[in-house]
Amino acid sequence: MNTKNILGLSAVTAALAVLAGCAGGAGGAGGTPDYDAMTNAIVRSNFHDKGIVKAEVLFNADETDRVCSAADVAGKPLDEATAKRIEAINLKTIKWPSDGKFLGDWKEGEKIAQSGRGLTWSDDAKVVNGGNCYNCHQIDKKEISFGTIGPSLYNYGKLRGVTDPNSPAAKAIVEYTWGKIYNSKAYNACSNMPRAGHKGILSETQIRHVMALLLDPKSPVNQ
Repeated sequence: MNTKNILGLSAVTAALAVLAGCAGGAGGAGGTPDYDAMTNAIVRSNFHDKGIVKAEVLFNADETDRVCSAADVAGKPLDEATAKRIEAINLKTIKWPSDGKFLGDWKEGEKIAQSGRGLTWSDDAKVVNGGNCYNCHQIDKKEISFGTIGPSLYNYGKLRGVTDPNSPAAKAIVEYTWGKIYNSKAYNACSNMPRAGHKGILSETQIRHVMALLLDPKSPVNQ
């Protein structure tokens, strides 16, 4: 299920909670409505498998998704202690490059950033996932169609002084960028950015290519 579907479900869940509160009917102990049970019952009766997307994914959320969804419904950010705990949980999931090489081919990275295919009901299971990066970010200055949910990534490496991604001076930025792509919630507990590596959206090789797009001095991103 893609990000748009997940965000849409969050909105539906929030609306259901409000409606349940207005109804004020029977529910759990002391007459308090059991919002979780009511919402799950409605979702289970209205969401169905379609293509490669399985409805059961809605009920297999990990702690991070549950905590962030609850904060979204409540309309307020996580408290600092909870946010730090969630970030620590996600930081432990990051898998670093198996061969120690962080950068691939920026040209392949651009193709991945442009592609929004994969993991939707209309895709074949054999379709290679894209990163859909332009859906949220400006990246290459030549691309006029991009989203603004996330910050501009144009000149990403250049602005951070990365002239040689393999140098010791660039180590912190390179590792942070890999970690952010692999699991964004390790650095921002309820980030809207998909956990591309942790959730298997992008492979290790694909992440290398996106890394090159952002950090290779020869990439148009850094011109």
